[in-house]
Amino acid sequence: MRFIGLQFKTMAGKKTLVVGASTNRSRYAYLAASRLKEKGNEVIPFGIEQGDINGMKIETERKEFKDVDTVTLYVNPSIQKSYYDYILNTIKPKRIVFNPGTENREFQKLAESKGIETIEACTLVLLSTGQF
Repeated sequence: MRFIGLQFKTMAGKKTLVVGASTNRSRYAYLAASRLKEKGNEVIPFGIEQGDINGMKIETERKEFKDVDTVTLYVNPSIQKSYYDYILNTIKPKRIVFNPGTENREFQKLAESKGIETIEACTLVLLSTGQF
């Protein structure tokens, strides 16, 4: 696991899967999906309820999305367990961002054992400081 510092490289334009997406405008996942798109990233909002975030359809089926660079998590660790296999073996991202409240040592260790970088950070802060 790596903690964010000034050395973190910019990742704008990367395909990002937002797990825990919601149409509720006050939710951090909604804000993150919106800001990721504003910053030029290709965003796939993924959640349990259908809807739309600023013109982006919230995906509800566990599809095989190709070339996902980053998964950013907005679901708590007990819910994450049901996503382990999907994220690690179907999505196969280069990195996973564990936002505040989503920290999960078990999932982080599993991801790192597959060569996936894990980061404990806030996607919104990373975006606002130019570190995403």
